Amino acid sequence: MPLTTTGDLVTRAAAAGSAVASFNVITLEHVEAVIAGAESAHAPVVLQVSENAVKFRGGQLLPLARAAVAAAEHAAVPVALHLDHVRSDALLRRAADAGFSSVMYDAARLPYAQNLAATRAAVDWAHAHGLWIEAELGQIGGKNGSPPLDAHAPGARTDPEEARAFVADAGVDALAVAIGSSHAMTTRTAALDHALLTRLSAALDVPLVLHGSSGVPDGELTAAVAGGIAKVNIGTALNIALTGAIREFLAERPEAVDPRGYLTLAREAMTRAVARTLRILGAASA
Repeated sequence: MPLTTTGDLVTRAAAAGSAVASFNVITLEHVEAVIAGAESAHAPVVLQVSENAVKFRGGQLLPLARAAVAAAEHAAVPVALHLDHVRSDALLRRAADAGFSSVMYDAARLPYAQNLAATRAAVDWAHAHGLWIEAELGQIGGKNGSPPLDAHAPGARTDPEEARAFVADAGVDALAVAIGSSHAMTTRTAALDHALLTRLSAALDVPLVLHGSSGVPDGELTAAVAGGIAKVNIGTALNIALTGAIREFLAERPEAVDPRGYLTLAREAMTRAVARTLRILGAASA
């Protein structure tokens, strides 16, 4: 079916008290696995391409984006395409023509005033070109001028009042909040601050996004959705599944040279990981 938009999927999920899963993709096998897993779970899904993934591909956005669009058009479930953790304004300006309906603009590393100014400029451009835009606010620096704490550093937390002001002034469509998850976790041990999430949900009138969800246990994830998270970002969990399957295959067949053997198993492992996550999210909103 034709591409849908991230904004539509997230808005519908927020209104229903559920969440959309958004998976980071690096290879065509990632793309195929995410769509197959979504079809297995009969759930819509978002394909995310990060700025780091674009750098991995020599700075070329279109090859992976066009492959994702082509795969989505043959999917039996709604699929949207999202450009993730964009710091480059030049890359932002390539999004609309590459099939993306949304962008996560990442200026959270900057002091608050600079983050706000950069995000506001990105929002103005994105909205003028039909893009839905997500931003991130972690823990800004103290009054002594200390730098902001990265949104996914241990202990980082998003302040509800700061978040309210940021959303109002920046005009973003969704906000990723720091409540205890962390990027690139390979163990599912994150403990989320659900009391803070309740305050953030009450303070903000835009959908909330949870980054670093690969490290969040099932119970914590379902509670986060119940508490107001409407978009759940997952990347590392797919890479763990992919790498584990390849390691196992090559350990048993050290003479193998045809990548189709281990990539088939890797794709199947990622498909199962996607389907499992989507069923957890479905159960959270049931």
